[in-house]
Amino acid sequence: MRFEHETLGQRVRFATGEAADGVAREVEALGSKRVMVIAGPNRVGLIGRVTAGLPVAVLHDEVVMHVPVQVAERAREAASANDVDALVSVGGGSATGLAKAVALTTGLPIVAVPTTYAGSEATAVWGLTEGGRKITGVDRRVLPRSVVYDAGLTVSLPVEVSVASGLNAVAHCVDAMWAPHADPINMALAVEGVRTLNVSLPMVVESPEALPGRELSLCGAYLSAVAFASAGSGLHHKICHVLGGRYALPHAPTHAVVLPYVLALNGPRAPDAERRLARAFNSRSALEGLQTLRARLGAPRALRDYGFTESMIPDAAAAILPSVPDSNPVDVTVADLERLLRQAWAGVDPG
Repeated sequence: MRFEHETLGQRVRFATGEAADGVAREVEALGSKRVMVIAGPNRVGLIGRVTAGLPVAVLHDEVVMHVPVQVAERAREAASANDVDALVSVGGGSATGLAKAVALTTGLPIVAVPTTYAGSEATAVWGLTEGGRKITGVDRRVLPRSVVYDAGLTVSLPVEVSVASGLNAVAHCVDAMWAPHADPINMALAVEGVRTLNVSLPMVVESPEALPGRELSLCGAYLSAVAFASAGSGLHHKICHVLGGRYALPHAPTHAVVLPYVLALNGPRAPDAERRLARAFNSRSALEGLQTLRARLGAPRALRDYGFTESMIPDAAAAILPSVPDSNPVDVTVADLERLLRQAWAGVDPG
């Protein structure tokens, strides 16, 4: 056994109902005097709960999925114009992603307050979209200095959004099993992430306003993100980045739809990962376990439901192929990708 593992440094505060206190403490620890709050326009009520008492210099609410470059530039200009010294992001992956885009060029510290299970708050991965192409990279400057988790902030998240977001977290775990930097440490985190989410997400569906399922789901999402942050992007995320950036497909539902097809392709050629995932799902096989979970959750089924057309498949496959990681268990061809995308477009049984 030989590997190199790097653990990213970050403080996590986890306390239901205590987001405002946690954020205030983190901002105080940074010594910040002029904070830029980044949150979508539909988060007005939530922002007041989270940022009360902070030295807010500007509230920036132009939050757009996949972080278009021009949106990032306007956020950077707002930070500079208001002479801010820290960023507080409140929301899902789009809000966190925009804060990362600002931090990438300014070096400003981020305090992230997640309200979904996206996991971006625990990674040093940034992403920007321009001209139908999503570009991603890794930079320590974009890793939030701290994360404040408050399960109470996720209770208003609709069940269908919770499901898609939670399955995005599961995708982080699955991809971490064979990503370019997969190692025993991040594989262990990924397996525990799957085990936790397999238990918690049905709890959220069955009792959306109950806190135990929401709390466990946040824990699972964090585990999955830490695993993904170390292991890097595998085939699944490479596919979804192209679909999101090129065709403006919604982030979480796209991940939720594509995941079983990637697992069906890679699982048989990665027997150790397959066995570990099967145990985490408490099932005879990883794919069977995932599909059982998806059925319990009423998961998104087909890419055609989100604006992806059959005519786009050849273009998408050609765009994905150059980014397929060398670490992937299967040597993927254009034909493989077209077949996978056609299945995902139609929502047919991946088996």
